[in-house]
Amino acid sequence: MNRRLYAIILAGGSGARFWPASRERFPKPLLHVAGEETLIRQTVRRALKVVPAQNVYVVTNTFQAETIKLQLSNWQSELAGNVVLEPEGRNTAPAIGLAALRVLRRDAGATMLVLPSDHVITGDGKFKQAVSFGSRLARQGALVTFGIRPTGPETGYGYIQPDRRSPLQTSGTLAGYKVRRFVEKPDLKKARRLLKSGGYLWNSGMFVWRADSLVEELALHQPALLKSLRTIDKMVESGEPADRFHKRYKRLKAVSIDDGLMVRSTRAAVIPVEFSWLDVGSWGNLETLLPQDQRGNVKIGNIVDIDSRNSFFFATKRLVGSVGLSDMVVVDTPDATLVCPKSRAQDVKVLVRILRRRGAPEYLEHTKVDRPWGSYTVLEEGKGYKVKRISVLPGRRLSLQMHDRRSEHWVVIVGTARVTREETVYELGPGESTEIPRQTRHRLGNPGPLPLEIIEVQYGDYVGEDDIVRYQDDDRLVTS
Repeated sequence: MNRRLYAIILAGGSGARFWPASRERFPKPLLHVAGEETLIRQTVRRALKVVPAQNVYVVTNTFQAETIKLQLSNWQSELAGNVVLEPEGRNTAPAIGLAALRVLRRDAGATMLVLPSDHVITGDGKFKQAVSFGSRLARQGALVTFGIRPTGPETGYGYIQPDRRSPLQTSGTLAGYKVRRFVEKPDLKKARRLLKSGGYLWNSGMFVWRADSLVEELALHQPALLKSLRTIDKMVESGEPADRFHKRYKRLKAVSIDDGLMVRSTRAAVIPVEFSWLDVGSWGNLETLLPQDQRGNVKIGNIVDIDSRNSFFFATKRLVGSVGLSDMVVVDTPDATLVCPKSRAQDVKVLVRILRRRGAPEYLEHTKVDRPWGSYTVLEEGKGYKVKRISVLPGRRLSLQMHDRRSEHWVVIVGTARVTREETVYELGPGESTEIPRQTRHRLGNPGPLPLEIIEVQYGDYVGEDDIVRYQDDDRLVTS
């Protein structure tokens, strides 16, 4: 295991094409879509096959961090301090650049393995061989990406043309080549032409490079971005107020590592890999991972179907009935349903843009949201009010917090609630209630041995989740 290799896991995207199961604050890496574990947990386990646990870094945004930390709680001690937070996504170049500066502060000779958190990969041995070979090329100064041999005219991936005239280096059955050409995601006609030529690979979005090599190339091709990232890194290191860091980061140009760097660099190299790979980009390509019935249908959840063919059905709670569908995608969640032809599955992201412009809550998060202390479920919402069911695990508590624009009314249904309201602490049992006026510091905890269930009614001119000021965020055991 290479102790100077660091895995950078990118987990800050929205997964718009996987709506409605994926949401802005609960993206597809957090979903169970292929196997028993979520995609991000699979990615961490894959990284641990090639790097020590303390060398795993996760890049995400402030809205998703809490849920990601919850999913990765098995490695809480190893990953402590290794979560790189973006105030908001600015595409992959700023995210990777910020992680590189963080790693270089720790190890000036570090090599970085960059892994998106929504890939499904099988063949651990071949994956380890590719990473080992890629690390060797990276130590010689190359910016290495892994190329996937195409299996069809895919329009959701970028393509890479290797310069096969003279390999840079070989290792067993693997070879590394200089990149001759990058091709952006093509339309179907162009994708068929690229596939027919036989000379192109899919761009996997996985990379290996020395951290200092990446910084050198950013200085050459994205100097303004690198300058801003250095300033931001110093702000974080010195402990400056978060709002200054946030304002600076949000002004960064949104640019991908491919467009901003790889297509411009003369040091780009590609290794055609041999492990099995799938980017879970949309509902349309997920079916290749899942068992199908005799008519080619994939059915997940409570599905009753008559005479449908080659269709994909996904239901989280409710019964879904269908009759005579062909080549369709049907995804049902408690608050939103998607129906579209498989051929239009990539266009779901357009639908999400419309929802975002409308300010629809269905694009942002699910009605039920898991937290380290328990969960909450939105039961009803309207102009100026929101009703939630809040479940708090035994011995856990929410953050000490305040809301500027809303008040809250709590009614205990099951268990014992320990309420902090400014300097007063008191307990409530089933059927008892309390009022939390706006601009009042408060906290809810569960001192009992059983789960606590309360109904919370919020009311005010704004009831968004971002109307919150946190003073203490320790969710551990409530003390007397």
